[in-house]
Amino acid sequence: MSSDNKKFGATTPGKRFMKLAGMSASIAGNFARNRVKGMIGTLTEEERTREREQLFMQVGEQIANTLGEMKGAVMKVGQIASQFKDVFPKEIADALVKLQQESPPMPFGVIEQQIMRELGKKPSEIFAEIDSKPFAAASIGQVHRARTLEGDDVVVKVQYPGVDACVESDLKHLRMALKLAGVLRVDKAMLDEVFGEIRRSLHDELDYVQEAENVRVFAAFHASDPKIIVPRVFDNYTSKRVLTMAYEPGDHISKVTAPLYSQEKINELGHRLFNAIGAQIFELNAVHCDPHPGNFAFRPDGSMIIYDYGCIKKIKPEIVESFRKTTNASLAGDYHALEKALVEMGVRNTENAPYIDADFYAPWTSIILKAFSEQPYDFGGSRMHEEIVARARKNLKYWDAFQPSADTMLVNRAIGGHYWTMKELGVNTAFRESLLRTLRTGVAP
Repeated sequence: MSSDNKKFGATTPGKRFMKLAGMSASIAGNFARNRVKGMIGTLTEEERTREREQLFMQVGEQIANTLGEMKGAVMKVGQIASQFKDVFPKEIADALVKLQQESPPMPFGVIEQQIMRELGKKPSEIFAEIDSKPFAAASIGQVHRARTLEGDDVVVKVQYPGVDACVESDLKHLRMALKLAGVLRVDKAMLDEVFGEIRRSLHDELDYVQEAENVRVFAAFHASDPKIIVPRVFDNYTSKRVLTMAYEPGDHISKVTAPLYSQEKINELGHRLFNAIGAQIFELNAVHCDPHPGNFAFRPDGSMIIYDYGCIKKIKPEIVESFRKTTNASLAGDYHALEKALVEMGVRNTENAPYIDADFYAPWTSIILKAFSEQPYDFGGSRMHEEIVARARKNLKYWDAFQPSADTMLVNRAIGGHYWTMKELGVNTAFRESLLRTLRTGVAP
């Protein structure tokens, strides 16, 4: 076994399949025992619900632990899946959140070899200095600080060896394992679309030349706001599996606190984030889709640094318009128009429920629009996520009326993820005016 692959819990497609198959067999056994227990008929409905939730929590932990050990592409899929509660039961998606945590790093010797393969020289010949301790480590690569021979402070993102070779087999085997385990909640056609989108996203993230191009596009787009910082790419030190960018330091979200950051400055950062993501969606028609807290940093002057441009979703113009229509319809309380826009977007399954009346939509829009009223909304104290869960439990009979859409799931991942960004920042301000201005973005006068 080469040292390149020692970091993975299973190193070949066959071994990785066996590990996933073992996981699915164990999960399937747990579900079978649960079904038998339910057939006995001694449990109340409340007890059945509690048993189901407990089972899904255990299954989620098992999936998260297995994918965390395997790392690579399959772990990345688990990270993405943690955002998609419409594909997995909520308890399983919640357990997968642990995969968002920073991963144990690779030995620096392996990183040096990868840089040599990609750039043709030893790191010591390319950089005046490079830190052997990683600045950050994730599922498919890690980042090291360095200084170029010209004296520029940079970060060097290095992809783990062998990750790209396992993508197709990992996706195929993970899908098979999850299907056998019985934890996927969408039909085959929709699952094909969802995994197709995940496959596209993964291949994009594994191509650092493409990521470098994404950086240039977003840097040009945000150039008019000097307080949105996109680190520049150093092309001479970049290849398909090595990406070198300027070192742009900032405070992690957990450090954005008083006295360094006043509430006024935090609110400014909240508006800057909201406006940036809104403009990306409605004007650029492409959005940064990885809301992980490590991909955003902040400065006391109100600046925001956006890192990691591997996961970028280009949005079809008609889908952008559907987002605009759904938001405008919600603001106007026009639930017929909202229903129509959701059908156009592909998230309303009219086969299972041809029509849904206003009584269903009104409570949902009431919950969400509280954050976008003309009065300040306290994201720090928000319980919107709990209200959404409670409302979902009351609307279980409508479950089959909605489905994930490959066109929107990554965009929703970004939007939903930044609710938690706003909450952790402690933003407390009014967003109605910003929302209305965003909805006008990209519309011809």
